[in-house]
Amino acid sequence: METPALKIEDKRFKESESPNLPVTINSNAIIFEAMKKNFTPEQIEKMMDLAERNQKNIARQAFFEALANFKAEAPPVKKDKFNKFFNSHYTSLGNLLDTYNPALGKHGLSISHPTPNQTDKTMTVECRLAHRLGHTESVSMTAPIDQAAIGKSSGERSRNPIQDIKSTFTYLRSATCEAILGVAGTEGTVDDDGNSAGNGKMTPFEQWEIKCQEILDNSKTLEDIIKWWPDNSAQIKKELKPADAAMIHAMVVARKKELQAAERVPGSDDK
Repeated sequence: METPALKIEDKRFKESESPNLPVTINSNAIIFEAMKKNFTPEQIEKMMDLAERNQKNIARQAFFEALANFKAEAPPVKKDKFNKFFNSHYTSLGNLLDTYNPALGKHGLSISHPTPNQTDKTMTVECRLAHRLGHTESVSMTAPIDQAAIGKSSGERSRNPIQDIKSTFTYLRSATCEAILGVAGTEGTVDDDGNSAGNGKMTPFEQWEIKCQEILDNSKTLEDIIKWWPDNSAQIKKELKPADAAMIHAMVVARKKELQAAERVPGSDDK
């Protein structure tokens, strides 16, 4: 079956621009002056249309000025997530907005994602960047639903359909947000501090982190993860620095404690 292609729709700069009217014109003053001169309703309507176009032009100019000021101040943000479907690192929406929201708000800008359009196989997500005066630009992206792979041993999918949808929605929100802001996560990741930048490969830590996280995300009982660390710890300690191996171990321990609390099972050996 042919996989639907990734589609991107950029709605910025496509609408016809308003006339370059003087920004000093006051819409209320225009209407009041028209009424004083006994203009006909048709003439007043034309004056109101002119005033509305002028306000839109002012809002548009303010939007691009605010965006330029934001770009001048925008701090760098690193890629902190890995998408298995696209086999690439990306900057998560949470990391992106936590970094950029203060600067966006300072300049009267805000990000929103309307309810996505979805079919059985694809999802379309729109990201809107709005200025407080009302001007809005948007970028849409369509991608196939990110279906989790079927396990070789279990023969079962590691996620349910709702989780597939959430995964796709989360990724597309992040991608469209980067597109509309004209930014991108810096090369390298938060884990390797840029040491593997540009080589197209994951570090050993990233590989083990993904393997571990998959087990933890799909574990429902202690039995699902109880053997994972003993079975893999020797190889993990061989391939990773002690601090990185300790981080993987801490992920397992934290998940085991959550399951122990939920199941009221006595503590098990974390070694």
